[in-house]
Amino acid sequence: MKCRAMRNALGAALLALWAPLVGAQSADKIYRVGYIQTASPQEQAPLTRAFEQGLRELGYVQGRNIVLESRFAWGNQERLPELAADLVRQNVDVIVTGANPVIAAVKQATTTIPVVLSTSRDPVGSGFVRSLARPGGNITGLTSDPSPEVQSKRLELLKEAMPRVTRVALLWNPLPPGAETYRAVMERAAHSLGLQLHAVPVRGRDDFERAFAAMIAERAQALVVLPDPIFFTARAQVASLATKHGLPAVFHAREFVDLGGLMSYGSSLDYHFRRAAVYVDRILKGAKPADLPVEQATRLEFVLNLKTAKALGLSIPSGLRLRADELIE
Repeated sequence: MKCRAMRNALGAALLALWAPLVGAQSADKIYRVGYIQTASPQEQAPLTRAFEQGLRELGYVQGRNIVLESRFAWGNQERLPELAADLVRQNVDVIVTGANPVIAAVKQATTTIPVVLSTSRDPVGSGFVRSLARPGGNITGLTSDPSPEVQSKRLELLKEAMPRVTRVALLWNPLPPGAETYRAVMERAAHSLGLQLHAVPVRGRDDFERAFAAMIAERAQALVVLPDPIFFTARAQVASLATKHGLPAVFHAREFVDLGGLMSYGSSLDYHFRRAAVYVDRILKGAKPADLPVEQATRLEFVLNLKTAKALGLSIPSGLRLRADELIE
């Protein structure tokens, strides 16, 4: 009996010593998060900072309990499959993506590593998830548009700013999943507004000069730019070319308007990347992507650049100015 008591006491003492070490090992675990984007590190920097801020607010510190394995395509979408495959080889715990071309590359690379969408478009129609409520696979996250039909609202705002406009150019990239859906929505919206829509494709960053020359040749009076990471990466160039050619333009993100674009209507990309950190946190704590509903954009902001309007010789109706969430003057 004395030996048994001694063994029990010794076991209890060892357990007391071992338990804190187990806790320390758990607390000191370093998670590896893949982060893959089309843009260069500099072009993506504001949204990367938003994502990192979201992580910090949840207690994750770079180098202490989390490491970001970042991959950037520097505007070349053809590099995305190899970058996605590299993250899979690194066996990261979760991968955070950008827009649809990035998502498509990551989806092709893995069906097991959890994937968080930050700015997806029509993820069901694009084949990324089974449904918004029950994604069903290894992918979940956020949509940047509540539906493709939000594009028609952007065209309506442009028409309201320019009541006499009749010919509008559409800048779009036909390659990513979901692109055809968005173009079809724009064609229907243009028809309902009595507008002629001229779709101009851009597949890479070297296409912009040619694309704008084509718009001018078609006598376009205004421009709608569909969401795409190539356009966002080259947002300064796109906004500048629109102004240079006298084309009032509407975009999906305020970042274009900050750089001289006329107007934008869409959800906050800064919010989306901060919110992506919440999905990463839940997955690292054991949640399965298949069970985490995809979050739809609920608040869309209308930003109007009055300086650009003046440079274009455009008189913005007072009612439209009053409806803007923010005016840049």
